[in-house]
Amino acid sequence: MSVVVIGLNHRTMPLDLFERLTFDGARVPKVLTALATCDHVTEAVLVSTCNRTEAYIVAERFHAAYQEVRDVLAELAHVAPEDFADHLYVHYDDEAVRHLFRVTAGVDSDVLGDTEVQGQVRTAWKVGVAEGTVGPVLNLLFRHAVETGKRARTDTGIARGTASVSHAAVEMAAEHLGTVSGRTVLVIGAGAMGRSMATALRGAGAARVLVANRTAEKAAALALEVDGEVVALSGLPEALAQCDVLLTSTGATSVIIDHTELEPALVRRARDPLLVVDVAVPRDVDPSVGELPGVTLLDIDDLRRFAQAGVEGRRREITAVETIVAEEVDRYRSEVSARSAAPLVAALHRRAEDLRQAEFDRFATRLADLDDRQRAAVDALTHALLAKVLHEPTVKLKTLAGTPTGDRLAEALRHIYDLTDLDG
Repeated sequence: MSVVVIGLNHRTMPLDLFERLTFDGARVPKVLTALATCDHVTEAVLVSTCNRTEAYIVAERFHAAYQEVRDVLAELAHVAPEDFADHLYVHYDDEAVRHLFRVTAGVDSDVLGDTEVQGQVRTAWKVGVAEGTVGPVLNLLFRHAVETGKRARTDTGIARGTASVSHAAVEMAAEHLGTVSGRTVLVIGAGAMGRSMATALRGAGAARVLVANRTAEKAAALALEVDGEVVALSGLPEALAQCDVLLTSTGATSVIIDHTELEPALVRRARDPLLVVDVAVPRDVDPSVGELPGVTLLDIDDLRRFAQAGVEGRRREITAVETIVAEEVDRYRSEVSARSAAPLVAALHRRAEDLRQAEFDRFATRLADLDDRQRAAVDALTHALLAKVLHEPTVKLKTLAGTPTGDRLAEALRHIYDLTDLDG
């Protein structure tokens, strides 16, 4: 079996195609269920964000599993496989592990050192656990990935300064406006991204933060958190007429802002310019909105270019983070090897204990005159002697597991001691 990642992102394919292949939180369980029914996939986690869609699987057969995952994505996204197959990237075994660790550490993000991606990876892992598609292999892998992300941000400066998509979106808006201080800002979306943007806007001195969301309760909770104001979706035209900038990032699967909402608002704005920052994938705002007079529309591609222009300080931390990733890949590999040797080690110890007990029973009549204290001493002595004899082969089995030498040693021990029942 192999750990495989099959993925795509908006850097490897056109944005309009990529956004059709993203899956919001409500759709992820359906994808996982479909992956779990594949003949050659035994475990699965789906990481789907505004930057990437990646299926992490345990594959029984690589090529067959690849085709199954591709077909699942195509069917659920309603996109023909041939339309995106050439844009897929694939990593397996150590390279798949390294890729996930780099993603979680923030060195494979649009915003170098992205502080939000670690939480996204953790959430994807938890959803997989909840849906029953995570087994021992991916559970261990994702636990190590989250630990790698934590270590990268603790031991290096990779997350110093602007290190999240939401904060970068606010800074990009501030650059275009000169400042957001004293401005009226409308935030559409009260999820994790919307909350981060609203918080950053308040910290940057925005005079009014208007919050709109499909679920009124979530909008109210976020507005209360940032001392903002709730706007009903039905009241968007009025809010758009008042605000200086719109920032949006919802989980909607289709456009929520088009000419219908904006044209009446533009008439009431009396030519005041409007900046729209849409970091949702799929996009919340119809791209043609950017052609309206007085409207500047920025999307995730603009954000990526903006973020790349300001990463020089964090870029110097990449070498240190890559070193951490390499160390963590080695640590993960060592734990996997040790776990693979565990059944054989346990079988060896059981066989040795069976032999010890058989000899103890064979000498029962000779030990009959011993009192309980003396019998306990003999039992402890034989236990200790057995432990010392088994210590060296146990260490070597665990240390060399997964190597040709380790395989030869394991096979020799199975043959010498007839260790055929590794589960019993």
